[in-house]
Amino acid sequence: MQAYLGGTEGRLMRSIKSLLGSKLMDEHTVVGGQSVRFFDIVVLFFKELKARCEAHVGHTIDSAMLGRPVHFVDDDAERDALAHATLGRAAREAGFAHIDFQLEPIAAAFDFEQRISRETTALVVDIGGGTSDFTVIRLDPTRRQNTDRARDILATTGVHLGGTDFDRLLDLGHVMPLLGYRHLGPGGRPLPNSVFFDLSTWHLIHHAYSRKSMHFARELWTSYTDLALHARLMQVLQGHHGHRILAGVEAAKIACSISHDSAAVTLEFLDAASAPVITPHSMGEALAQPLAQVVQCALQCVQASGLAAVDVVYLTGGSSALTPLMDALQAALPGAALVQGERFGGVAAGLAYAGALKRS
Repeated sequence: MQAYLGGTEGRLMRSIKSLLGSKLMDEHTVVGGQSVRFFDIVVLFFKELKARCEAHVGHTIDSAMLGRPVHFVDDDAERDALAHATLGRAAREAGFAHIDFQLEPIAAAFDFEQRISRETTALVVDIGGGTSDFTVIRLDPTRRQNTDRARDILATTGVHLGGTDFDRLLDLGHVMPLLGYRHLGPGGRPLPNSVFFDLSTWHLIHHAYSRKSMHFARELWTSYTDLALHARLMQVLQGHHGHRILAGVEAAKIACSISHDSAAVTLEFLDAASAPVITPHSMGEALAQPLAQVVQCALQCVQASGLAAVDVVYLTGGSSALTPLMDALQAALPGAALVQGERFGGVAAGLAYAGALKRS
């Protein structure tokens, strides 16, 4: 990401896993001047991962334990199965002969289990880039070496909401109005939203730079009453600043959550009247609806487990440290202790434990 934002030539793709259950995986895109399928990009990633791992350990690796969200796709079992199968097929094409899967929140639970000293019931909350996944699981250090933990897994749920959705909503609420989002043109008509939605969605930003989209944006000037907003929109599009804006929004989101104080979105490349500021209040307002869905899914998991309550809410995943989320979870489950796990390494470590047991 830093290389791309620093001007390194290339094509940035983010949250490509969210495409796994769609027909887009077999469509072609241009990378390095060549037309390749999105599926081939996933294979390329697996090949690079395999090569680096083999170089690190000094021998061939032919087995993989792959993490997967509870739901790749909400309320569509067929597309969810397609995503699962596509991920496995990509790993096989990259050279892995033996492939197993584990749900990511269960993997995170196995990592947490290494650090407890007595039996504990935990709601694992894994907030990733595109999905939020939950598991209620009974953990016990005396059962760490058991290969079959099916009886300890009491419930799993998931929803297709995550950090990239939070970034999009914060971008729309704080930065896109500087470019004309929700601006009323002549006659009080609002501007079309498509260009702003593309610019604030990680995997759609490149669409905004296409010849057709650029022409559409240029012609929008007649729909503006404030032409300075249109000039700013064109500055962003012509400079390909969409990813920089979202990266700035993401950084401000993290800073605001850590400090519990206001954080400015850095837009030094943009001729803006003032730098937009994300405050704890404005972040809570912008994310209220998706966070309510996330908490509701967590409560459904506890209810499905048959337990009246859990001992611990264990948080992992890149967006799990959001203050509004932690506050909402604590309010919804007041009797449980909130434990902040390793945000980026917990699931991977748990997959390693699961893979070791599988091969022992």
